Amino acid sequence: MLPIVIVLVLASIYGLWYQRSRGTVKAKAGRSLISQAMIGGALGSSATLVQFSSAFCTPCRATRVLLENIVAGMPDVAHVEVDAEAQLDLVRQLNIISTPTTLILNSQGLEVGRAVGAPKREQVINALAAIRN
Repeated sequence: MLPIVIVLVLASIYGLWYQRSRGTVKAKAGRSLISQAMIGGALGSSATLVQFSSAFCTPCRATRVLLENIVAGMPDVAHVEVDAEAQLDLVRQLNIISTPTTLILNSQGLEVGRAVGAPKREQVINALAAIRN
């Protein structure tokens, strides 16, 4: 009985950690410089949200809608969606492990933040505000 209890406790702890870590925007310092040619879309004048998606990914659709809504009122911020399955070399180069993954780029194309999983609206807005100021 004790081994079953231990496995259940460990699985619960892992599940809670996994759920809390998905979608959290984490700051990145000195990451990759990403160009327009790499992502197939124009960079925003102050920031760009680059979303890596795949066709079978349900959270990717919700992430697309969320990011499009956020940038709708920000003419200096661009949203570019990249098909992860079609851009495998770029996915490997940028260490994209799962979809959706959203990269937050500054005006020069330098990755300053990353959210693995569906990002939270407030965190994306806060990250963009930090870049735009």
